[in-house]
Amino acid sequence: MLIDFFYTLRVAKLPVSVKEYLTLLEALQAEVIGPSTNQCSIDDFYHLARATLVKDEKHYDKFDKAFGAYFKGVDQLTAFHADIPLDWLKKTLEKNLTPEQKAAIEAMGWDELMETFKKRLEEQQGRHEGGNKWIGTGGTSPFGNGGYNPQGIRVGGKGGNKSAVKVWDQRQYQDYDDSVELGTRNIKVALRRLRRFAREGAEEELDLDNTIRSTAANAGYLDIKMRPERHNTVKVLLLMDVGGTMDEHIARVEELFSAVKTEFKHLEFFYFHNCVYDFLWKNNRRRYAEKFPTWDVIRKFNRDHKLIFVGDATMSPYEILQPGGSVEYNNEEPGAEWVKRLTNAFPKHAWINPEPMGVWSYRQSISIMQQLVGQRMYPLTLKGLEDAMHMLSK
Repeated sequence: MLIDFFYTLRVAKLPVSVKEYLTLLEALQAEVIGPSTNQCSIDDFYHLARATLVKDEKHYDKFDKAFGAYFKGVDQLTAFHADIPLDWLKKTLEKNLTPEQKAAIEAMGWDELMETFKKRLEEQQGRHEGGNKWIGTGGTSPFGNGGYNPQGIRVGGKGGNKSAVKVWDQRQYQDYDDSVELGTRNIKVALRRLRRFAREGAEEELDLDNTIRSTAANAGYLDIKMRPERHNTVKVLLLMDVGGTMDEHIARVEELFSAVKTEFKHLEFFYFHNCVYDFLWKNNRRRYAEKFPTWDVIRKFNRDHKLIFVGDATMSPYEILQPGGSVEYNNEEPGAEWVKRLTNAFPKHAWINPEPMGVWSYRQSISIMQQLVGQRMYPLTLKGLEDAMHMLSK
């Protein structure tokens, strides 16, 4: 079975060698996981396989996809002895509310919402489902998950209505893969509108015209002339939204990310979630340990950088306008202030939105973000990219 798993990783273009595969087999033979540990699960094997086969964190996302595709369903088949939580068997009380019922649910203000949530945590003693008050699932309460409320706090679980103003859960995001093979060159072609070439560096390219001219002037004796190679001198600062609603757009954003890394030699990129606040990060697995203060980014890079945001701008308006509005921590200043600082620091800026333009007018947060970036928001389409690059090149 494992030899097929090895070939699956190779098909997924992971740089896995036979030596690393043998190391995995030796670890299994030595019972690093297995009988000697009194328990063994698919999760144990996942961590062991990743530790022995993957030598660079940038390949973790590819490994996760290949592992999931190959071992899909194995844990359900083998862990039959384990206690299966009820939530794994069925999702109860999933309501389909009518527009009239949704309109009847009152949205609390920010301060009232946070204060009520604190009281519920103190008062609640058990689990609730389908209600309209307690922290539970499948109901209309402002607290919980799996239900409906226009402005609430999602406590664990999976989102769906995209209306939570706070998320009580620690989530893990994946870095965008910068080596995705594009099925078309159209995105690269669109990005080439934002190019400015200059000859830089050492002499490393043959100057054919000058060589012919010099050789002719030298009575036919070959006189080779070299010149510096031409490089795209445009500097790009790329800020990408990751996680949450952006999970729906991973494939297209990865294509864009791959194209940007190919086309622009002078590229710096950072991640943010929903809205930019006082820090950014480069590695989603270490986003809490390796933070880059946004002020440092503003001070480090010159005004000649082209600033490009990539995000769906789909969030609660509180996340943009309210101190403490971030779904993940209590930010001291509103996200809007940081967006203004960035756009002031980098006059050439644009926002690329993967959401269809048809829904923009129905989402308040998108309208707010459009105003903050001076209406320089473009859809993630070929026409949208061409328009954005044309504007940035002026």
